[in-house]
Amino acid sequence: MVSPSHVPVLLDRVVALLAPALDHDGAVLVDATLGLGGHSEAVLARCTLARVVGIDRDPDALALAGERLAAYGDRFTAVHAVYDEIPEVMADLGLAQVDGVLFDLGVSSLQLDVSERGFAYRTDSPLDMRMDGTTGTTAADVLNTYSAGDLARILKEYGEERFARQIARAVVKARESAPFTTSAQLVELLYDVIPAPARRTGGHPAKRTFQALRMEVNDELAVLRRAVPAAIDALAVGGRVVVESYHSLEDRLVKRAFVEATRSDVPEDMPFVPEGHEPQFRLVTRGAEQADAAEVELNPRAASVRLRALERVSARTSRPTFPDTGAA
Repeated sequence: MVSPSHVPVLLDRVVALLAPALDHDGAVLVDATLGLGGHSEAVLARCTLARVVGIDRDPDALALAGERLAAYGDRFTAVHAVYDEIPEVMADLGLAQVDGVLFDLGVSSLQLDVSERGFAYRTDSPLDMRMDGTTGTTAADVLNTYSAGDLARILKEYGEERFARQIARAVVKARESAPFTTSAQLVELLYDVIPAPARRTGGHPAKRTFQALRMEVNDELAVLRRAVPAAIDALAVGGRVVVESYHSLEDRLVKRAFVEATRSDVPEDMPFVPEGHEPQFRLVTRGAEQADAAEVELNPRAASVRLRALERVSARTSRPTFPDTGAA
């Protein structure tokens, strides 16, 4: 296997956000998107009282991260799972609550840098794109079986591709002659379909299509939609959820979940918040933080990152509900 490069995005900031929650004996961080373990390694090194449960759906990533973090012994536990399975993982490990959950979303360095995985558009490789290569539908399956309407939908929604309909029609026509099997076939089609002026702006012309296919193959938004509330619910008092997103749809979903968690259940026209009805969570970051120009120059993958963090400030309570006054 090729040894991939790995530069964790916003590493120091992520650790700084998690550290206050992990500064006590028995603290547990769930790294829900372990990847090659860069963030987990920094947490284990700097937060010496904490242990880390690393979750990844990619067996290759788990193996490499396990080797990297072996020196930390039983402070690190690797689990093969999808990150919306946080409750099941915690139950299996006998954890009622945790002190931190980290999501570093999107495609990992391993998946991008190892051409055989089919995530990269700059090298010719099989159109796979599964984060867990042992199960599920491949990108080739999507291209060869989806209708033109469904292809256009995912290209527009997940890739924000302006030429989604044109690309979808071209894919359906091309597969009548030969099924799609490699990335070079798709890249060649994209160069033919996307007008030259558009190809000269916004990065590589295949970037949006490959992103859309990856998100569809791995059902990423649906998984995230389940995972973020589960992570929030898993927190102990003082615990934090930190999320790095790289797509506007991901960031919007995270923002919505965080805003909902920090909302009080007190009617808006009530002049004060009664005891016991204060929000159980607070936002740690103001809006979404981004990487600065220096980090983007060193690590281009940081260019699109949006970082958000949330903290539980009070224990779960059984709150009385406010009566319906019948007011319009």
